[in-house]
Amino acid sequence: MGRKRMSFSVRMRLVVRLVLLLPLVGAIVSPAMAAGAPAQQMVIIDTDIGDDFDDALAVGLALSSPELKILGITSAWGDTALRARMLDRLLCDVGRTDIPVAVGIEKHAPGQAAFTQARWAARQPARTHQAAVDFMLEQIRRYPGEITLIGIAPLTNLGAAIERDPATFKKLKRIVIMGGSIHRGYGDVYAPNNRPDAEYNIAMDAVAAKQVFNSGVPLYVMPLDATQHKLDEVKRQLLFTESTNLTDDLSLLYLQWVAGFHQQTPTLYDDVAVAYAIDPALCPVSPMRIEVDDKGFTRPVPGAANSFVCLSSDSDKFFNFYMARLMQQRLAGSCPR
Repeated sequence: MGRKRMSFSVRMRLVVRLVLLLPLVGAIVSPAMAAGAPAQQMVIIDTDIGDDFDDALAVGLALSSPELKILGITSAWGDTALRARMLDRLLCDVGRTDIPVAVGIEKHAPGQAAFTQARWAARQPARTHQAAVDFMLEQIRRYPGEITLIGIAPLTNLGAAIERDPATFKKLKRIVIMGGSIHRGYGDVYAPNNRPDAEYNIAMDAVAAKQVFNSGVPLYVMPLDATQHKLDEVKRQLLFTESTNLTDDLSLLYLQWVAGFHQQTPTLYDDVAVAYAIDPALCPVSPMRIEVDDKGFTRPVPGAANSFVCLSSDSDKFFNFYMARLMQQRLAGSCPR
């Protein structure tokens, strides 16, 4: 009888101690558990979605990648208001209306690409969007040193943000762009060191590109040398027959691109920039000093590095990463029109 009372008393003291220790245990365990979880990186995507097909695919890759916390997507170049409507429709269809869309500076130049997917974009009702430069600078002030800006368009919005507030812009963690041509030009996939070209994203606004390369923000460059991965017929069939909301949208956008560009096989230039932001091993970089000339050529010159440039990426590794992401996602939403 005495032993039972003593045993009950001991158990009660142990219970009380455990209750008192629970907050401390939680404080010790929670950070460890949090450290074991993959941290999301904050990104803003600046895109001229709607011309070539690779932008839609690149945005799709970002949406399919849990490593990225997309703070917002900004439309760039040309008819930026219609591009913003295209982003609205895509985000609505995949259930990501929580991602803000901001409208960039409308700018045109000779030689710019046609908006091949304009009819798809125009079905989305117009609405008011925040200005892209305002949005970028607000987010950088809110999260100094934490944001990766992924630029997959002519760099007009970025150049304007630098002009507006260079000190704030410099608080970006890094910039990852698809742009430039170091040794290989367009169509130069299997013959290295043939000749460089004035690559589109740089040449359309060379002034803004110079500002970005001289901004002092860590800059990671995915040029033509490393981004000419072809989405061939076999891969397209695998992707477009998956029939998720995202892949259904992509299949329609592909058909409009084919009709507008009179090509069959897209090149995934911009997708390499998004893939690099997620997994840098897919496109190893080297420090280089790049000078942008008035025609949009990106020339390596002697001197202290102002960028990290990827000159080669393995196509098989890229597509093993890329296809799995887009085929395994199950994004879904509804977009009333």
